[in-house]
Amino acid sequence: MKHLFILLFTFNLCFSQSPYPQDYFRSPLDVTLVLSGSFAELRSNHFHSGLDIKTQQRTGLAVFAAAQGYVSRIKVSHYGYGKALYITHPNGYVTVYAHLEKFSPAIQKYVKDCQYQKETYEIELFPSPTELPISTNDLVAYSGNSGSSGGPHLHFEIRDNQERPINPMLFGLDVADNKSPVITDIYAYPKNRNSHIENSKSRKELRLIPLQNGDYTSEPVEAFGDIGFGIAGYDQQDLANNKNGISNIQAFYNGAKRYEMDFKRFSFSETRHLNRFIDFEIYKDKRTRVQKLFVETGNTLSMLKDVENDGYITVEDSTNSVYKVRLRDYKGNESWLSIPIKGRPSKEVLEAPEIKPNTYILANQSNELEKENIKVYFPKQTFYDNFHIDFNVRNDTLKLHRDIIPLNKTYTITYDIANYANDEKDKLFIASLYGYYQRPSYISTKRIGDKLSARTKSLGTFALTRDSVSPTIKPLNFQDGQWLSKLNELKVKIDDDLSGISNYRATINGKWILMEYEYKKNTLTYDFEDGISKSTENNLKLIVTDNVGNNTTFEATFYRK
Repeated sequence: MKHLFILLFTFNLCFSQSPYPQDYFRSPLDVTLVLSGSFAELRSNHFHSGLDIKTQQRTGLAVFAAAQGYVSRIKVSHYGYGKALYITHPNGYVTVYAHLEKFSPAIQKYVKDCQYQKETYEIELFPSPTELPISTNDLVAYSGNSGSSGGPHLHFEIRDNQERPINPMLFGLDVADNKSPVITDIYAYPKNRNSHIENSKSRKELRLIPLQNGDYTSEPVEAFGDIGFGIAGYDQQDLANNKNGISNIQAFYNGAKRYEMDFKRFSFSETRHLNRFIDFEIYKDKRTRVQKLFVETGNTLSMLKDVENDGYITVEDSTNSVYKVRLRDYKGNESWLSIPIKGRPSKEVLEAPEIKPNTYILANQSNELEKENIKVYFPKQTFYDNFHIDFNVRNDTLKLHRDIIPLNKTYTITYDIANYANDEKDKLFIASLYGYYQRPSYISTKRIGDKLSARTKSLGTFALTRDSVSPTIKPLNFQDGQWLSKLNELKVKIDDDLSGISNYRATINGKWILMEYEYKKNTLTYDFEDGISKSTENNLKLIVTDNVGNNTTFEATFYRK
């Protein structure tokens, strides 16, 4: 009985240490694992849901099934994951392989048959468990750079049976890493008007002091009341210079744990709260993601653990205390930051009254703003906090604060275009203006009668914009009347410099052909192996339409034997 107890205790201990199978999933590539992106690192408006594995700066590496299962989902899109494959495994997990160049021959045929049947490049398929069975080590695809990828790599995920992404490193995948995380910035935040830091009631950047042992400290801070902190940093692996995300952050006050953020697993429904987790204003102004070590209203991230008093500390008069932060990467390398704090009441300082816009937004109710021909509707809980919003309209240009406020939901902008001539109305769209020169960027715009509306999740400056110029089409590797017997594919460049490409349709001798759209290069590619071109003389017709309906038709004749 004693030995049985020890055995059960050992089993439970091991299970608690690693609840994920360690030898079930193999690496999806037969190369040394080097990462360009780590799990749950902070990206624009979302946490990264997998590992970005480097593919030696090239496409076409063989991608293998990480374990036995079946292809349960295939998605091909211009943006996002590009060409992506989902494999469901008997143990309930799903592996995801994204930004692919192409699928293995059997899967590629399955996808192309469906694309030709539905006459569409973008497609989402859900094969049955018996249609595309997969064994461990099966070739399933080739690595690529499709979708919104910033360079050749394989995006690899492991999800549980609730579609929650989990750090694949927890399943035994190994990446060489002997480097400790790096801390780059530290900020202190008074919780309310009764608190201060260095006699200021506003956020304050602290001077970071690196120590010889690799840890950090700051100069002593005078503070009083409820105080929070925010930190920015990154991690690096041995074989790459990429600045990747931290795996775990813990904070302690006088030795007692007050906060933990553990980046092991999250759900896609909560990833939108990233902008509440970081200091959104600093990110927009400096492109630095400061992670708040305190929890504000609306931050319901499941990765938070052991949070006391919402992560704030209470600094009392005439006290000396220490706030410490520990940053860890997945391999257990860690860095410490120590902040000495002296408790001092605020000195009486007359603060200049803050000049605020007149319009006040209440976060817990819907808000509607209207001026001239523009109406803005914010649903309830679009924002996390109440605030004074800068709302101004001038000559069809809408100024809606600065884009420094994080949003929880999308809202609607509506323009009344009744005063425009009928021949102009079809060419109008709503654009956000960005950059120093305030260039227009198309927002998906709908028209009902004399009303144009668009939904967005960012504040900023918007304008009613007119696009009357049709897209351009240019053949890249052929000319009208040319013999193309030695070519494997047709390449065409398409472009639209204002509202952007909405759709395209290509035929050869009246039959629809599959042309793959690579928006990063503005190219369409047709593979002659598809077998549509069977005649000696072939007539190509391509129609490209932009987002307000302007279209261009290109026609050419080519010959093949």
